[in-house]
Amino acid sequence: MSATDQTLGGLSGPGILDRERIIAKPGFNRWLVPPAALAIHLCIGMAYGFSVFWLPLSRALTGDAAGACTDMSLLTALFTTSCNWRVADLGWIYTLFFVLLGCSAAIWGGWLERVGPRKAGFVSALCWCGGMVIAAIGVMTHQLWLMWVGAGFIGGIGLGLGYISPVSTLIKWFPDRRGMATGMAIMGFGGGAMIGAPLADLLMEHFKTPETVGVWQTFLVMAAGYFVFMMGGAFGYRIPPAGWKPEGWIAPQAKKAMITSRHVHLRDAHKTPQFWLIWAVLCLNVSAGIGVIGMASPMLQEIFGGRLIGEAGLTFTELSTEQKAAIAAIAAGFTGLISLFNIGGRFFWASLSDRLGRKATYFTFFALGIVLYTLLPTAAHMGSVTLFVVMVCIILSMYGGGFATVPAYLADIFGTQFVGAIHGRLLTAWATAGIVGPVVVNYIREFQIAAGVPRAQVYDYTMYILAGMLALGLIANFFIKPLGDKWFMSDAEVAKLQAAVKAEATGPSGSFGIGTGGLDAKAALAWAAVGIPIIWGVWTTFEKSLILFR
Repeated sequence: MSATDQTLGGLSGPGILDRERIIAKPGFNRWLVPPAALAIHLCIGMAYGFSVFWLPLSRALTGDAAGACTDMSLLTALFTTSCNWRVADLGWIYTLFFVLLGCSAAIWGGWLERVGPRKAGFVSALCWCGGMVIAAIGVMTHQLWLMWVGAGFIGGIGLGLGYISPVSTLIKWFPDRRGMATGMAIMGFGGGAMIGAPLADLLMEHFKTPETVGVWQTFLVMAAGYFVFMMGGAFGYRIPPAGWKPEGWIAPQAKKAMITSRHVHLRDAHKTPQFWLIWAVLCLNVSAGIGVIGMASPMLQEIFGGRLIGEAGLTFTELSTEQKAAIAAIAAGFTGLISLFNIGGRFFWASLSDRLGRKATYFTFFALGIVLYTLLPTAAHMGSVTLFVVMVCIILSMYGGGFATVPAYLADIFGTQFVGAIHGRLLTAWATAGIVGPVVVNYIREFQIAAGVPRAQVYDYTMYILAGMLALGLIANFFIKPLGDKWFMSDAEVAKLQAAVKAEATGPSGSFGIGTGGLDAKAALAWAAVGIPIIWGVWTTFEKSLILFR
């Protein structure tokens, strides 16, 4: 055991976080594990919704210090207490979130596989919630650098550990439904902002006074609530004993060549061309999708302008301030609608991949995506708001589906022994896409505007370039083949790795999971704990999106 493991194990008593303590006993219902994963993902998914704090924080100081730090360098703004923060400087926290998510998942993915999901979930809760507490102190003292360190850096590490904590566990519990299992958890990450953003709005409104905008109080309350939920998730994790399988299930190795029953070691996965082809597949799919999701609101407003409020003859630049405010509200509803498709797509496409196969599912993403991205400018020039919205919603469902399907793709190719750690390393593709996608869209947009192109047409070339990215992804996906025998570990090596998770008495294979227990009372209660917040978030978002169709 490493010094790190010993330190973490000692935080809450000897052995309580150890992997050996969470091996499931006979009779355990596997349907208790997805709610545990959702409890963590719904909390860390608030990273997507952190922009709800930017405008209030840009007005955090009142009185003589109410002005913005307009003439300061970024370095000076990090330490000043004499003026309000700029939204652009706060936005770096969002960048830190996803850079640190990818880096921490890659760095500590191997550690997670050794120590198990409970310890990883526990550390994730400490980092994510502790980071929010430090950020609250940063708001109280008006120190932007504390916001960056707390929410961005420490919180970002929590994001990475929390994001990959359930992947390997769920895939092992649901070998018959790998896509569905990971889709359920990763759906939670997409849905975190859907719950957290309106909750943050309610809390800030409650705590707001003439002297404070209510952000630091909101941080503390949300950190406390998230900590309870994430602890419940971490301590709800269980791992199956080695060799366990659902009752009556037969491994599909003989039927499907793309699904292996063997295992590749973490040290070898990145040496294979398949790893880098899947890396490219994820990066290109996410780059295209994130380019659209990041500009969805201004894109709708600039393309359709007055048509959104019944003034078809007015372009965006010709609208009055009041009219721009009206279409901004409609665009906010559009943003809410595509978030629902982003979330729903994670479960729908990942579950469908269990039937289609992972390679065929990604082929669908790329082939259908190329068509939709290419036709988006046509829908815009036709003036069809409905067609444009439907096409973007489908695109964003495939963006979310790409995230949820890739862990199962990795398990099919590399086996399940190190899939969590391999997935962690693959998330560097997400960090890369988070830079590439927005840069392509933003810079081409600015170049087009500077060249005098009408705002209704500035996204045409961008969509064609993003379609080109998807074409490259289609090619990369085509070349993904099963691994050769030389990459797989021997049976003796696998047995040695799995020795720590052997159960003393496993009983027949049907002793665990839906084969005998199904959705029993305990599982129903666990699902209600995560399901009720999800339903509230969906309803709140749906209500806001209705304005788009009025």
